Amino acid sequence: SQSEQRILSSKLECVQSIKDGVLSETKCTESNLVTLFSQKGSGAKTQTQSSLKLFQVETETLYNKVDSEDLYVTSMLYEKEETEREVTGGEVTELVWKLCVAHSASFETADLFMTLVFQLRHLSLEVLKAVWQRSSFKCRDNWQPLIDALPSCATEACVILMKEIIASGEVEEDKVEYFFWSFSFIPKPTSGMIESLAPLLKSPGASQSCFLGVTALLHRFCSSYNSCDGVPAVQSVMWTLGKFLGRNCTVQDSERLSEVQLVLKAIGNAGLAAASLAPVLSLCASLKSNPIEIRLAAIQAFRRIPCSVRVSDLLPAGD
Repeated sequence: SQSEQRILSSKLECVQSIKDGVLSETKCTESNLVTLFSQKGSGAKTQTQSSLKLFQVETETLYNKVDSEDLYVTSMLYEKEETEREVTGGEVTELVWKLCVAHSASFETADLFMTLVFQLRHLSLEVLKAVWQRSSFKCRDNWQPLIDALPSCATEACVILMKEIIASGEVEEDKVEYFFWSFSFIPKPTSGMIESLAPLLKSPGASQSCFLGVTALLHRFCSSYNSCDGVPAVQSVMWTLGKFLGRNCTVQDSERLSEVQLVLKAIGNAGLAAASLAPVLSLCASLKSNPIEIRLAAIQAFRRIPCSVRVSDLLPAGD
């Protein structure tokens, strides 16, 4: 039928010459025949010939010898040259404005956002608070660039500001959860961060994310800090958690049961810092009047406590 006729007939032929395993020359002929409105195979025809030839092969690549001391291994994620000059609060505020007007899905926005994160790392707490006062506004679609950038900042000043924002109730609950979640990934926690966050555990209705985020930060801190149980900020957190447990984790109702389970999970999260609570955990696990969920949670809370605490002596055999 007419609909089955080929409107365009194309053909491509190439001849390649290979010498010593390397392509030395190639010649191609491409022809296209348009048969629309033509009879008996005639029509408009084009023919293109191309030729590619290898002229030269470099036997070696010249390069400057690099001193091995200048080489280092690092992640390619978010690496950026550190600036030598001082970053001002005004620059950061201006950057937030630029982010607000930039297209959300553009490369420019991604670059501006990364620049914002790195600039925040250079600000003192005082300057950072001033930036928050000037730049806490929402852009279109209710986006707050500063809120999204703070969790990636990972400095003590940024953590203290996040804590104050959480305590003030200025941001939505999902952003608060995002803050707590980010604490688990801070690479180099400080005692100042822990000291700042510790009071949040005592606030009424502290969320699960609060307990788990703060204790995950505590675990990372103690993993790189010898004798962390002697740090006042660490002692403050563990004292607060121990107070929630009481002497032996007794519970009277379902609300208290959920609270104790959460606290036991947080203690397990804290790891090395939780060694001081080992005797209480032992009582919580051995008390037969405690619900089985509490006894099991108390045993699981030992998971990161070092063997030097002699868990086997603390947990009674046969229970």
